[in-house]
Amino acid sequence: MAEPGRLEVKAVSKSYSVPGRPRLDALVNASFDVDPGAFVTLVGPSGCGKSTLLRLILGLDKDYVGDILLHGERIAGTSLSRSIVFQDHRLLPWMTLEQNIGLALTNSTLSPEQQRRTIQSHIELVGLQGFEKAYPHELSGGMAQRGAIARGLVGQPEILLLDEPLGALDALTRVRLQEELLRIWRAEGVTMILVTHDVDEAIFLSDTVIVMNANPGRIVKQVKVDLPPGPRDRVSPAFAALKREILVAMGEVAPQAAPQLAEA
Repeated sequence: MAEPGRLEVKAVSKSYSVPGRPRLDALVNASFDVDPGAFVTLVGPSGCGKSTLLRLILGLDKDYVGDILLHGERIAGTSLSRSIVFQDHRLLPWMTLEQNIGLALTNSTLSPEQQRRTIQSHIELVGLQGFEKAYPHELSGGMAQRGAIARGLVGQPEILLLDEPLGALDALTRVRLQEELLRIWRAEGVTMILVTHDVDEAIFLSDTVIVMNANPGRIVKQVKVDLPPGPRDRVSPAFAALKREILVAMGEVAPQAAPQLAEA
């Protein structure tokens, strides 16, 4: 795969014109860095600018203030170096799994044989060997989403962006896929940037959790996940303390008051 580069988001702001209303500030003065090969998660309520940030990093929108740099160069448009997986797997129903994954190699310089081997290796990476000729309706929701992750990785991007990729799955499948995603990230060494509403998911997967809030969209805190490498213990006191810290930053729970000493 391509050598991951350092991503730098520097004082990025994005606003939209809304007919009949003042200009809407979707994102204000967002700044953070992502080290090569890191796993970073953006959490926050709807409307806080998480998906807007992903669109800007992907290069789908160049109309913003500030800078988004990869290898020290400003991102200007889409590139095979950055790929995305959405909440909906978006596999084309008339194509087999291997054909859907191969779509990501349409503009590749690989020979047909190299493409075939790369597709197969990524099918194996996500644990779908034996389903190469299956159509999307023959796959479970979790299997289809693993196929979407394979499609996102098959072009060997430096950065894989994940926009609520597990949000439509049932709770048990979601937990299994979180463990699979962790395994895939370690195997590939790719930089991953995840958007989720699930704080537990963010802590389980990430090196760093970036907490955002809305009205206007902004970053309110960056939390380093200083826990042993996963699978992480979701019921440990350290995990619970991090979850509370993030929820307090989001404004979902009140900070704990300092204990009062009883008077003698």
